[in-house]
Amino acid sequence: MKRLDANEAAPIVDRMLQALVATVPAKGRPGSDARTAIGDTRAHAYKLCIDDAIGPPLDQCFDLARLAGSTSAEIKYVRETVEKETPVSLGGRLVRDAGIRLSLATQCRIIASMSFVSRQDVDAIKQQLLRPFRDAEEIAADSMDQMVFQTLVALQGAVTNHLVATARPLPRMVNFQFFEPLPSLVMAYKLYDDASRCDELRQENKIVHPAFCPMTGQALSA
Repeated sequence: MKRLDANEAAPIVDRMLQALVATVPAKGRPGSDARTAIGDTRAHAYKLCIDDAIGPPLDQCFDLARLAGSTSAEIKYVRETVEKETPVSLGGRLVRDAGIRLSLATQCRIIASMSFVSRQDVDAIKQQLLRPFRDAEEIAADSMDQMVFQTLVALQGAVTNHLVATARPLPRMVNFQFFEPLPSLVMAYKLYDDASRCDELRQENKIVHPAFCPMTGQALSA
């Protein structure tokens, strides 16, 4: 990478990793390993960009952050931070695009290990990933990078199929409406004839206080 490109790319790397290190838990050996790798990469970002060697260290930083416990929502924030960058040099654009792709790949790996209890959560993640993948694929297509384009399409297909398969065994939803706010225990008894299922209602409808539930919402069909 030329020096002019590296002058723009290195600060992008630094801001990207600053956002990434904020997602790493403060305790534990995996967190320590992630913070060490991120710190080393930030410290040597300029030289790594000059030597065209920034790719593997960035990949390692994202992978170690995932192993340390970074969540999908936190990596989403990192990706959105990188998306705000507006580089003008080729090197800057390459680093920005690499950060976006690494964020998407990391999110997908995290999602693959997640457990879901709500169809709404599955559908929400599916919707959240649509635009980022579409934009990343468009950038790859405009750059005539066929390999990256095909990889992104395959990754989007894989995570979508995984989410569909994950949602399939979850009970279907039906809408309900009561005429006054009720405790979740009462709602569960009226809907299921089983008050012990109140936690299902609370999780599915994101109820803030179980004693004062909204009058409308969604319930499991079985």
